Amino acid sequence: MPVYVWKGKNIHGEKRKGQMEAVDEAGVRAHLKRLRIEDVVIKPKPKDLFENVAIFKPKVTGKDMVLFTRQLSTMINAGLPLVQCLQILARQQSNSTFKTVLLTIQSDVETGTTLADSMRKHPKIFDNLYSNMIEAGELGGILDTILSRLATFKEKSMALQKRIKGAMTYPGICLAISLLILAIILIFVVPVFDKMFQDFGSVLPAPTQLVVNMSRGFKSYILYVIPAVILVIWIFKKYYNTEKGRLLVDNIVLWSPVIGTLIRKVAVSKFTRTLSTMLQSGVPILDALGVVARTAGNKVIERAVLRVSASIAEGRPIAEPLEESGVFPPMVVQMINVGESVGALDSMLEKVADFYDEEVEQAVDNLTAMIEPFMMLFLGGMIGGLVVAMYLPIFKIASIV
Repeated sequence: MPVYVWKGKNIHGEKRKGQMEAVDEAGVRAHLKRLRIEDVVIKPKPKDLFENVAIFKPKVTGKDMVLFTRQLSTMINAGLPLVQCLQILARQQSNSTFKTVLLTIQSDVETGTTLADSMRKHPKIFDNLYSNMIEAGELGGILDTILSRLATFKEKSMALQKRIKGAMTYPGICLAISLLILAIILIFVVPVFDKMFQDFGSVLPAPTQLVVNMSRGFKSYILYVIPAVILVIWIFKKYYNTEKGRLLVDNIVLWSPVIGTLIRKVAVSKFTRTLSTMLQSGVPILDALGVVARTAGNKVIERAVLRVSASIAEGRPIAEPLEESGVFPPMVVQMINVGESVGALDSMLEKVADFYDEEVEQAVDNLTAMIEPFMMLFLGGMIGGLVVAMYLPIFKIASIV
């Protein structure tokens, strides 16, 4: 919705100015007339130079989505009309990107479009899971309940992601610092010793010669190394974006010795939590599995879920294709089988998700505890090895003297 700036005088002759959102200039003029503002001058607000540049637009965060979902659920439950809810939430939204999207959705809903279809026009903010659940809520007349479940689901997903990112931050920082220290030593420190060793004129010990050669090579080829690294990363991204490449890389990650266990547990937790939330919201199981597959984040998991969907379409129970995929643990398969047999699949999936959330937390703690000593050993070994290699010739000369 466009924004207009205005200025005029009130009934006392005092100058007033401001800005407001309206469909057109006539809407602004009508509003000011009700406020008894006279001698009005209205102009469209000048557009920001960087308004349409994507990198300068604020991103809609998970926290923004949770807050919006909770507030919309509360307002609808209180009996407020949907259009009025969207209007209020848009006005109080501090994120300009999200505000624009909400105003667009409000305008679409006013013209008769459903809330779900309006949200589908903004897939970067409202994903398939969100839109499908909103659609189920609209059809079933339980939109407030669905929104509450969505908010809870997103809160738990955010907590899980935060936990994993927190565990990966420490080793990432340690690795970056160690590589920076290594580069500084090779570029600035080792050349000083190299010049001193050349003055000695004696044969260097093998470890010292290795470090000196590394320093010389790093300094000589650093201008080629950086573009080469960038090129390798670009090639890897291009390959990963292909169907074959993503399947290969995701398969390697999923079955890797240490990190693979954590990835599988996260995948099981996400699969069961998402499917449980959608089934509880009244989404048909085939539609729910299609959404779960697209939001799996791992090509191997995605293919397994699609095979499950195809099998269910043929009339088979959900547990059989899950077991055949080899991705899901036997305990998960058995619990889903029991839940399906007694007609409580959604609640059983929620219990599995809760259990695997705890398993993920434990796995993250174990991984962090295991990484810390290895990182300390790596840092100590690297720095200590370089220092010893540099001082070996000095020790040799001292012994001769």
